[in-house]
Parts: sequence; C-alpha cells; structure tokens
Amino acid sequence: MKKLVLLGALALSVLSLPTFADEKPLKIGIEAAYPPFASKAPDGSIVGFDYDIGNALCEQMQVKCVWVEQEFDGLIPALKVRKIDAILSSMSITEDRKKSVDFTNKYYNTPARLVMKAGTQVSESLAELKGKNIGVQRGSIHERFAREVLAPLGAEIKPYGSQNEIYLDVAAGRLDGTVADATLLDDGFLKTDAGKGFAFVGPAFTDVKYFGDGVGIAVRKGDALKDKINTAITAIRENGKYKQIQDKYFAFDIYGK
Repeated sequence: MKKLVLLGALALSVLSLPTFADEKPLKIGIEAAYPPFASKAPDGSIVGFDYDIGNALCEQMQVKCVWVEQEFDGLIPALKVRKIDAILSSMSITEDRKKSVDFTNKYYNTPARLVMKAGTQVSESLAELKGKNIGVQRGSIHERFAREVLAPLGAEIKPYGSQNEIYLDVAAGRLDGTVADATLLDDGFLKTDAGKGFAFVGPAFTDVKYFGDGVGIAVRKGDALKDKINTAITAIRENGKYKQIQDKYFAFDIYGK
C-alpha cells in the first residue's frame, strides 16, 4: 500500500513539473537587422541583446521560443493576424502603438540621437538641419519624430527598410545623417570602420510623445501573455540573468531609470 502511495505521489510530482511540452511554442517576431539588439551571425543564426533576452524569458516561462523574422514595419500586422504571438524587436512603448497592441513593462530604455559627419554643429534649435537629408527606418518612432519635428525645420526625411541600408548611404555621402536609438548607432555604426569620421551631434531626444516609456514586448490586445512576460521580466532582473546578458553587450545600465 505504501508503495502504491509513493508511486502515486511520484507520478503527480512528475506531472506537475513544468516542461516545454506543457505549453504551445511562443512565436516571437523580430527584425534581425538592428545590431547590437538583433542581427545575423555569419552562419545565419540570430544574435543580439533582444534575442538573448527573449530566450531567457522563454526559459523562465518554461516555453519554447520560435523566432519569426519580419521587417520592422510588418511586425504589428503579423501580430494581429496571429502569425506571431509577441514582438520582441526594440519596439518603443508609445501611445500611438498602444491603440493597436498591448505592451509589457519595459525591458530597456535609451535616448535617440542624431549622427552626422564629425564636427557638424547642431544646436538645441536644430535649425542647422535645414536642407539636410536625414535617413530614418520606415515605420519606426524615429520616422514619426523626424517627419513631425525635423521636417518642419527644413530637413529632408528619407525612409528606408532597415537601419543597415541607412548606414551604407550615410557612409557613401548620399545622406547627411540619421536619427535612431543612441545605443544602436554607437554599436552598429560609429564603432565600425564605416562609421569612422562620423559622430553624435546635437541634443539627445527623449520626448515621451515620440519615444515613449522605454522599450517593451508587444502582444495582442487583452492577451494574458502580457502578465506572464511581465512576471518573467521581473524574475530575470532579480535572479541576475538580465545583468548577465546586459554585460555581454553594454558597459552601462541599459534598463534605465
């Protein structure tokens, strides 16, 4: 009798253990053209801060991550038609986007900056941008900011499919500069050979109207997945996994205030 009770208890304990088989795979949308947050390694695999954070969250939630690559401006449409379950691709939490999707708590927060030829003088008024060609990623918060703030000052705004395309045209002189996330610009361009001779110019841009309350993970409206991910974000912040990933890519606290 005792053996039967023991066997029954063991069976229940095994059934109660969380396993990847307990949950459907979590399909996460990402644009792998945004280093150091997400890019392609020589072997074609995805690497970067966003990718590592996503895998850490899936591990914490005991679900299998399935990564779905998509151009940035197609991520929210893909979420809405259930091609993916979440967007983890450096997407800023803005009021405009909240109309279409729900966001988790932030998982990092950095300002936007302008990059142009080193030595270019740009004041707080940004008046010096009149007549300058400024590249922005299509569908990004930086495009909206550029069109509503820089274009009225006389800047010519040029949208591109990816930030890497912008870097090529900035380096070649076809663009006078670009506005994007400061960390992205520093690691993805300024610290590369192509970025030699270029620098941050002008002020840092932090207006909540355009840049939101940090970067979060988008899910469908009303999806309980948001609460599960929030719990996982808190857990990896507390158990040291977040800092381990952060220190792999950055020499500062990217989580922000």
